[in-house]
Amino acid sequence: MLRRIWAVIQKEFIQTFRDRRTLMMTLSMPIIQLLLFGYALNMSVDHIPTIVADQSRDSASQAYVDAAVVSGYFDVVEYVPGQAEVIRAIDEGRAQAGIVIPPDFAARVERGDAQVLFLVDGSDLFTSQSAYNAATIIAEAHATEVLMEKVERSGLVADSESFLPFDALVRILYNPDMETLWFIIPGMCAMLLQTQTIVLTAASVVRERETGTVEQILVTPIRPGELMVGKIAPNILIAMINLLTVLAIGVWGFGVPFQGNFWLFLGLAFMYVFSGLGLGLLISTLAQNQKQTQQLIMVMMLLGVVLSGFMFPRDAMPVLLRLAGNLFPLTYFIPISRGIITKGVGITFFWDQVVAIVIYSVVIMFAASRVFKQGLD
Repeated sequence: MLRRIWAVIQKEFIQTFRDRRTLMMTLSMPIIQLLLFGYALNMSVDHIPTIVADQSRDSASQAYVDAAVVSGYFDVVEYVPGQAEVIRAIDEGRAQAGIVIPPDFAARVERGDAQVLFLVDGSDLFTSQSAYNAATIIAEAHATEVLMEKVERSGLVADSESFLPFDALVRILYNPDMETLWFIIPGMCAMLLQTQTIVLTAASVVRERETGTVEQILVTPIRPGELMVGKIAPNILIAMINLLTVLAIGVWGFGVPFQGNFWLFLGLAFMYVFSGLGLGLLISTLAQNQKQTQQLIMVMMLLGVVLSGFMFPRDAMPVLLRLAGNLFPLTYFIPISRGIITKGVGITFFWDQVVAIVIYSVVIMFAASRVFKQGLD
């Protein structure tokens, strides 16, 4: 019995080492996962791009802004006149946080009734959590420092009844209660479309190649381009139906508000689908069997989910990982999905992401069609 078992073990080892591509992918997956999660798994975001509306412009307001910058959590990228301009900048994605300092801030601090408004982009859960915590801590620490200076100037002694001269009101835009599902569902819609189109397209092509039905189809009058369109059309329909299903469950089942234009979202989602179809066709030409197809898809999905900002904040990643994330269409569609569903903004606020999706889809579909036709020839 042991001899027979050993013979089977030997056969399995021989087959495994004979398929070198599968072996390399199997051995490299743990290393890739370790490196990705080791460098990308950082939920604490710092150096948050911040817009400042300093309506006081005195030494007290400047000291407050300096305290926020010195903390390392906020980087001032622009000064604007008022709160409306701060909100617009966050809508457009030019900043993820805003500081609004009221007029006569120094005088209010002396009276002890000053208040600073922090505005935070709630569409990105981890950034908003980091900004909320940092804003609260910075305000309390700086207010305590100002109080100590006032006490020293007056020659009095601070006691437990001393009131801080100002506080911070942190307002989370788009997701006031920082609900996790409000962050997850828009990202799920983007990930679902990519996963569905890649898996369905790659698996169907490789399966028919293994069974030999592709050769049977090619002896008919159908052209390679017509075959490709026929292969991907059902996948588009299935992916869009699943998208609508997830969206309906998210909105009506979990109470996630859909703030933007539904038809704009649907149109951009349809455009985004072609990037996944192209990737699926490319994978089908690289993989020799369904096992390799599954492994390639697993690697691509892992990289896409980790590097796109779906779960982990891209701002907290090293520069090289952020650049690598630009290779995946999911990276460009997630801001679109969250912008429409969570923020309710229009195409003018994320036109650069739309342009990137269009270019990506055109290039990847052109390359995939060329490779697909060459493979058939």
